[in-house]
Amino acid sequence: MKPPANATDGGKSNEVTRIGSGQTVLSARRLSYWYGQVIGVNDISIDIGAGVVGLLGPNGAGKSTLLKCMTGQLRPDTGLVTIDDQRVWNNRAVYSKIGFVPEQDAFYEEMTGRQFVIHLTRLQGFGPDDAAELAAQAIETVQLTEQADKSINSYSKGMRQRIKIAQALAHEPQILFFDEPLAGTDPVGRRHIIDLIKRLGKEGRTIVVSSHVLHEVQAMTSDIVLINRGKVVADGNLYKIREMIDDHPHRIYVDTDEPRQFAALLAPFEDIRKIEFAERGFFASTDDPESCYSRIVDLSLEHDIELRAMTSEDNDLSAVFRYLVP
Repeated sequence: MKPPANATDGGKSNEVTRIGSGQTVLSARRLSYWYGQVIGVNDISIDIGAGVVGLLGPNGAGKSTLLKCMTGQLRPDTGLVTIDDQRVWNNRAVYSKIGFVPEQDAFYEEMTGRQFVIHLTRLQGFGPDDAAELAAQAIETVQLTEQADKSINSYSKGMRQRIKIAQALAHEPQILFFDEPLAGTDPVGRRHIIDLIKRLGKEGRTIVVSSHVLHEVQAMTSDIVLINRGKVVADGNLYKIREMIDDHPHRIYVDTDEPRQFAALLAPFEDIRKIEFAERGFFASTDDPESCYSRIVDLSLEHDIELRAMTSEDNDLSAVFRYLVP
């Protein structure tokens, strides 16, 4: 994996980003889209295979524009998007392979949830009976059966999110796109949606989840693409991306009753850059986190010092995002 090619624009060089497992299902080449003089997607080339892929970036980074180009809602100004080697734009045969969960609510509010899902499933070419059966299965999958015959205008925000997911699932698409799927959901609903997305990925489907909430995507997958200002700034497994920022010391918190004794044992090692004492324990900044984690445990055992906990914020996506996206 290569580091970001241009620190001034936060983008990678013009290589093809590859993410997901197995054969490529979704592909984009030299993809760009402008809103007048403002660029939304900037020369992105990406291949996506099966499984769950997290598309991460701050608000305004170009995530939603990229999803809309990939799903055929926007026609790219330059470049090409294909699914199974077929052009996406204006291709009805490909649209049947796609399920899309938009960030925005767009309902016929007077419809019931069941009517809404049946209606959109019929638009995929299914007859009334088949559409009703598929809708019922999808509604059950998102655990909304008891509320299916209530009007959408009575739904909570979390229920509205789930009925959007149901309409995306009903026609059994090969590829699913989720744009901020956890927005407005309660903790129980959020856990259900995360588990559902993970299960769909394990079934061999291709799932692209767009979000700016890093810990939520981290709960779904470790395969991520970070974008900013319309460009890919990093991609791959979380831990491989962490290797890209080795110039930034890794900060480990050591929770112990003997912080000064423990720190004195750890400080002489060459990879230790800095020791900072806290109310309980201390922080150690290291250039070699793998070795340092093992060493902390070894020192605790060797010198009979209680080690209550060993944690690091630099192990999560927030740190990676903070380092790579200005």
